[in-house]
Amino acid sequence: MALLQIAEPGQSAAPHEHRLAAGIDLGTTNSLVATVLSGEARTLADDSGNHLVPSVVRYLEDGVTVGQQAWDAATDDPLNTIASVKRLMGRGVADLKRLAGRLPYEFADTKASVPRIRTRRGEVTPVEVSAEILRVLADRARQSLGGDLEGVVITVPAYFDDAQRQATKDAANIAGLKVYRLLNEPTAAAVAYGLDEGAGGGLHAIFDLGGGTFDVSVLRLNKGVFEVLATGGDSALGGDDFDRAIAEWLMAEAGLADDASHSALRRLMHDARDAKEVLTRQGSTTVRVEREDGTVWEGDLDVDTFNALVDPLISRTVSACRRTLRDAGVEPADIDAVVMVGGSTRVPRVRERVAGFFGREPLVDIDPDRVVAIGAAIQADVLAGNKREGDMLLLDVIPLSLGIETMGGLVEKLIHRNTTIPVARAQEFTTFKDGQTAMAVHVVQGERELVQDCRALARFELRGIPPMVAGAARIKVTFTVDADGLLSVEAMETSTGVTASVEVKPSYGLSDDEVANMLRDSIDHARDDATARRLREQQVDANRVIEALDAALAADGDELLEDDERSRIENALDELRAIAAESDPAAIEAGITDLEKTCEFYVERRMNRSIKDVMAGHRVDEFTQD
Repeated sequence: MALLQIAEPGQSAAPHEHRLAAGIDLGTTNSLVATVLSGEARTLADDSGNHLVPSVVRYLEDGVTVGQQAWDAATDDPLNTIASVKRLMGRGVADLKRLAGRLPYEFADTKASVPRIRTRRGEVTPVEVSAEILRVLADRARQSLGGDLEGVVITVPAYFDDAQRQATKDAANIAGLKVYRLLNEPTAAAVAYGLDEGAGGGLHAIFDLGGGTFDVSVLRLNKGVFEVLATGGDSALGGDDFDRAIAEWLMAEAGLADDASHSALRRLMHDARDAKEVLTRQGSTTVRVEREDGTVWEGDLDVDTFNALVDPLISRTVSACRRTLRDAGVEPADIDAVVMVGGSTRVPRVRERVAGFFGREPLVDIDPDRVVAIGAAIQADVLAGNKREGDMLLLDVIPLSLGIETMGGLVEKLIHRNTTIPVARAQEFTTFKDGQTAMAVHVVQGERELVQDCRALARFELRGIPPMVAGAARIKVTFTVDADGLLSVEAMETSTGVTASVEVKPSYGLSDDEVANMLRDSIDHARDDATARRLREQQVDANRVIEALDAALAADGDELLEDDERSRIENALDELRAIAAESDPAAIEAGITDLEKTCEFYVERRMNRSIKDVMAGHRVDEFTQD
């Protein structure tokens, strides 16, 4: 009798077969790759035993170097050595040109939305630079595991927007990697700590301060379910900013000019980073700065001075923690544990300020540099089918609301921020004008009520709508956000099934503080936004009434109205036009009511005429239903 091998759902039919998968932490300063071996998640080292790969790429005439070798050459070859590329991901040309004075790179003049950096090997994009780092990490995993990877999980800051997430996926595709999922870094940290495996689960805050990004998330963990209640942070805040604060202090102390050479500035950043790392272990350090004229400045930097330099930056992280807790509806005392993630959390002042805010010492048991990669590896192992997916469920959220533009420049939100993903939401809309056969769909992201205050993500058109009277057509718009936080939008006319859709791959361009500003502005301007929305809604209603009445007068005004009657209606129309141009919604609403009263007799005559036309040649009893 032959035996039938039956596998558990999600498991290989061959018990000995283990699908090779890896988790990648693509960091601003350093990157890592991890995998699950013999049931244990661990980061992978190179032949020298180094687990960290500096996120630095150097372009040579005959090739590319990545990692420590590239970092060592950064001072001597700044224009061809690109560091902290994660801070450039998903940003537009205009954004980077504003930063150009602080970046030792030359940007090419291009009409494309994606910036290009000039190197000796030609022009490269931040996406291509990131792909080089991913290739090195993937090669390390293949050599360690002895085979090709089935897929990878790549971590991203929770506050990465659609552009930055898409840029990360593009980099992985260029590197030849299959991406199972983009996983938010705070969630990966929670997975690594196995916080859900505690007796009662509970509320946890994940504080992730890396080289170039900062996230804080509040998670509810219970019986294998990771539910993100709220997330916040800053996509342009991290250890690099600590280094820059020290470098600016050194420039002032050493008397260096702001227009120093690229090599001098890169050397200064090296010195600043070295000083920061020393001050995490001891109370002071001596710093030597070589001026461009060959002279040397030497001075001491102590912990107190360092703390004063970085305290304003740390205060920004604490403020983000406060906002995120408020969004989650909890207080610091409600948090059961605080997990610290990211290399910048090694700074004692950071740990001190965070402990003071939450009223408890944070968890630092796992190397903060490795914890995210380890969590990604565990999730990759699940998605590869090596572990039952039911053992762990991740419920992330979107950071900002998503919606479309409606008449009057208003935003109709279909998916609100902090909604658990993946998610799909649909809503019906209608046409504004008679005979309208097309509709433009403008997808926006943000918390404000007016389109002008939000960020445009995509535009597309739905054509082929059957001509109908205004308000008769039914256009169903569906928003779908996948597990990676990427958005697709579909519009469908329900009677014909005509559809149009778009996968939102926005032009790469987000200013440094845009996300944080969106949230802050939504709070600061809540009352103003409500007033503005009411005003726009009344103006749209007024325009609809004016347009309908103009069309009616053009059609049969001469037949149904006497001269004085028409004059009275037109005067009321002019009054409403004048009122609609003002900024008093109550006055506009009253003007619409007054016009409707003025036109009541005209509306009755039009209705009577329509009924008469319909019944011409028929008897009343023909219309009587049994």
